[in-house]
Amino acid sequence: MGGCELCPRRCGADREGGRAGFCGALGAPRVFRWGPHFGEEPPICGGRGSGAVFFSRCTMKCLYCQNSPWSWKGEGSDIGVDELARILRELAVKHGCANWNLVSPTPYLPYVREAAAKLRAEGIALPFVWNSSGYERVETLEEYSDLLDVALFDLRYASDETAVRASAAPGYVETARAALAHAYAKLGPLDSDAPGGAKRGVICRILVLPGHADEAVESLAWIASNLSTDIHVSVMSQYSPAYKALETPPFDRCVTQEEYDSVTEAASDFGFERGWIQGFASRDASSDLVGENMTAGEGRVG
Repeated sequence: MGGCELCPRRCGADREGGRAGFCGALGAPRVFRWGPHFGEEPPICGGRGSGAVFFSRCTMKCLYCQNSPWSWKGEGSDIGVDELARILRELAVKHGCANWNLVSPTPYLPYVREAAAKLRAEGIALPFVWNSSGYERVETLEEYSDLLDVALFDLRYASDETAVRASAAPGYVETARAALAHAYAKLGPLDSDAPGGAKRGVICRILVLPGHADEAVESLAWIASNLSTDIHVSVMSQYSPAYKALETPPFDRCVTQEEYDSVTEAASDFGFERGWIQGFASRDASSDLVGENMTAGEGRVG
């Protein structure tokens, strides 16, 4: 943490010395909520939920972020490695979760590894789900491969201009595609029929954004041409304007039926047969497991 280079920004922040980088993370893991989570794709949730840990301080700054209280503003509590280990232990032992689901974990990977080592010494182990925007360094994925059993990655943009405007993420396209390709080469297709939940593999989420459905189509085309149509894709219509998107066209509106249909039709045309196509009406569905009203399991830390 003396010169942090975990994310693609490689800002070199001296986090232990009290100097935060772009994400705002310092020298301790900050957690907003944790608990069994039932809002992921079915093989991630298993029968008793996915053991989600929602970390504060994301490495991207999405205008439309539904989790802005902790992702942007850093709400949550700083905890030590022992407390993080306790959380992971309870998710595994008390709740019987299918996995440990690390939501935006990149700034805190060294602490997660240390906590996991304590549990492994006790004979406690679950698959790790690395739940991410996809804006990841391949070198970091390789270094922390012990925390990467299931990759739940977004492929959000096919244009760097859009990525910078909407998420302040320079170089997103090349970076996220390389991260997805690396994960797929290492893990392969999702073992979606594994008893109790997936143990290994890749899911790529394609969130259709208003005014940018063409980029979702382009991302699907890239996956089909460069990876495989065997990859599980999760095409989502659930975009709802939030936070700064409310004042930033075209992100200030929902996706139209025509936009969404163009993406789902492309998924079929390209030959994708594994994964999930979210119903268009679900874009308006409220959930108590996302956004400011999320109540995940044990709830807020601290």
